Amino acid sequence: MRIGLITGGGDCAGLNAAIRAVVKHAHGSYGHSVTGFRNGWRGVAEGDVRPLARDDIRGVLALGGTLLGTARFHPHSEPGGMDAVLATLEAERIDAMICVGGDGTLHAASVVAEHGVNVIGIPKTIDNDVEGTDASIGFETAVHVATEAIDRLHTTAESHNRVMVVEVMGRHAGWIAVQSGIAGGAEIVLAPEAPFDMDRVVRTLKHRHRAHASFSIVVVAEGAVPAEGTSFEFETRLGPHGEIIAGSTGERVAAEIAARTGFETRVTVLGHVQRGGTPLPGDRILASRFGYAAVEALVEGRSAVMTALRGDRVELVPLSEVAGRLKRVPDELIAVASALA
Repeated sequence: MRIGLITGGGDCAGLNAAIRAVVKHAHGSYGHSVTGFRNGWRGVAEGDVRPLARDDIRGVLALGGTLLGTARFHPHSEPGGMDAVLATLEAERIDAMICVGGDGTLHAASVVAEHGVNVIGIPKTIDNDVEGTDASIGFETAVHVATEAIDRLHTTAESHNRVMVVEVMGRHAGWIAVQSGIAGGAEIVLAPEAPFDMDRVVRTLKHRHRAHASFSIVVVAEGAVPAEGTSFEFETRLGPHGEIIAGSTGERVAAEIAARTGFETRVTVLGHVQRGGTPLPGDRILASRFGYAAVEALVEGRSAVMTALRGDRVELVPLSEVAGRLKRVPDELIAVASALA
């Protein structure tokens, strides 16, 4: 079997571990060949090929990023994109594709599967917002990075009697904000799932500073928004490709807090720091399990499915059930973050 492999969307820690698992298991266990395509679905459309052998994945387990490169490219949304993808797969004699990506890449994978291509998806995203799986590759490392940053900011915030606003990634889902906020002991966590009331935020900070502390940590997901009908309004600033401009939400929230409380306020924007660096053991293990399961799924003749962590087990779920859907932070977890502020 000739297996095609891509990593698409944003990079994250653990992608190379997934590539390694696919190549080692496909070659070593079954004698299948693996053909990598650079830069996600764009590389498939453009025929940008990189054959992958065991020597290519030696020493990559602990490396961040992806040796295949990545891009946000959805062939079904580009003129002639799908025809180009199908032509490349035929020219390279690819029998099946393994696609490592977030909701956009996996949605594209489901469309490609509808055109008769055997496709297995592997979920990865630091936002942890892929429906159908308890965890995605890259999330654990991103939460660790954010938590460590919050831990470090506690001491400088206390030393200077400041409010420190920490902006983390999470446009549509606040998994990083909520979990790092809980783990790092933030006083306030603002997530997209729970539009906030700035009046309440200000009251909480003023009470805390009057009663028992001279500093506070506020964690803000980049996609957090104020509740309708409250006293604070702003429009999220977007870049040319629809992405939220890093720092825009955190800076706006920090400026409002400073103006209403009079407290000295600073902003830390973690941005792409959350994506890079050495993957934690948990992400290496999850990526390895997903890569192994993806190869097994192809050998069993499965297609149009995604590997998913369900409790302690890796299972296969139909792409049609998860593509285009986002997994939101449950109310219970948001309640924990709020109660422990």
